[in-house]
Amino acid sequence: MSSNPDTLYIKGERDVEVTKREVTLGDILSFECSNKALIPKVKALKILKIPENGQKRYVISILKIIACIHAQYPGVEIRNLGESDLIVTYENQKTPGMAVHLFKTAFVVVLTFTGAAFSIMAFNNDVSVPKLFDQIYQWVTGIKPDGITIMEISYSIGISIGILVFFNHFGKKRFSVDPTPMEVQMRLYENDIQTTLVEDASRKEEELDVGRANHPGGHRA
Repeated sequence: MSSNPDTLYIKGERDVEVTKREVTLGDILSFECSNKALIPKVKALKILKIPENGQKRYVISILKIIACIHAQYPGVEIRNLGESDLIVTYENQKTPGMAVHLFKTAFVVVLTFTGAAFSIMAFNNDVSVPKLFDQIYQWVTGIKPDGITIMEISYSIGISIGILVFFNHFGKKRFSVDPTPMEVQMRLYENDIQTTLVEDASRKEEELDVGRANHPGGHRA
């Protein structure tokens, strides 16, 4: 063994998507090493083989990955710069047709629009916004309103502008470089899901880890 072993730096994201059943380290990790010849060899090492009827998500401990590398290259020093547990999600390459995508998009748009409109109308009815507008209009102008006034028009325009400013984009146009509130909530939701998956797999002993007699497809979360 060399007195100065190669140092291999590895980094993995918490949630990795793969499209093939035989998963190698190169599919789920990034590598850096002064010995460039070592990197492609380590990338080719197999860490997971997903059976035909296996589950779609697996949790792999970084210790399992380190043990896999040391089994072939025991003299390599490994330093992990990424996550301690990786979630590997298997996705089939088959994708639905364009008609299905269009239907899903139209359904989400109609559902979102209907829900938002109902929420706004329900709020306006709860706080009696039309009655309040009538009173304000009469106090300011001295004339009893009859039908739609400048108050309702201004309110409608203000809601539209407020929604655009709050969500920070219109179509593909962004008003600032900050993430939108929806993106923030989605990231928080994804983090909660990933934490739950890791903790459940550890509790049920379904995580691929060293010293644990588990195998892909042996358990279903």
